[in-house]
Order: sequence, then C-alpha cells, then structure tokens
Amino acid sequence: MFDLARAGDTAELAANIAAGLPANLTNSKGDTLLILAAYHNHPDTVRALLAGGADPDRVNDRGQTALAAAVFRQNPQTVRILLAAGADPQAGGPSAMATAEFFKLPEMAALLRGDTPTGPPTQA
Repeated sequence: MFDLARAGDTAELAANIAAGLPANLTNSKGDTLLILAAYHNHPDTVRALLAGGADPDRVNDRGQTALAAAVFRQNPQTVRILLAAGADPQAGGPSAMATAEFFKLPEMAALLRGDTPTGPPTQA
C-alpha cells in the first residue's frame, strides 16, 4: 500500500480504502499513506486519501506532517489541498511553517499564511 501512495496509484488506494483499509495506515517509520503521497506530489491521491478519512495532521515518528512534506517538496497544489482539508500549518515538529522558514521558501510560507501570491501565477 505504501508503494501505491508513493507512486500515486489513486484508483487502487481508493478501492482498498473503500474495502476497509485504514486511511491512516502507517509504516514502520510512522509515515502515513497521506504523508507519502504528499511528499511524492500526488495531489489526486492526497485528495482521495483525505476523502477516505486520512487525518491531515497525523505525524510520523519524526514529528512531520503531510503538509510539512508538501512544503518541503514545494508542491503548491498539494499544499492547497491539505490546507482546504483543515491541515494546521503549525502542527508537527518541525511544522510546515517552520519548514518553509528554515528552507527559505517564501512562496510556501505565503500559501500557509493565506497571503495572496504576487508575481506570475504558479501551476496548480
């Protein structure tokens, strides 16, 4: 299942969740399917996992959330999806906001704050 999340196999993951697979399933590192899908920038998979009941603020064994993973990988579409699902930019440690600040990612920080982006629009 974790390979499906990494690969963005939305249809198969959604079918497994519909058949009873826990949406918050974690691997030995505490990574959830959602964290892996967010880190590997699979917005459709992220959306499907959230619809299936995945907790957007669940942390792995290192305190990381799906939102922090998406920020680190600079995936604006995935960040927007997670924020719309109620992900907390301050959850986890380091939080998504702390990640954006530490790695000097102003576009990600602006998304997390809800600022209106300036400059050319990003592909969403």
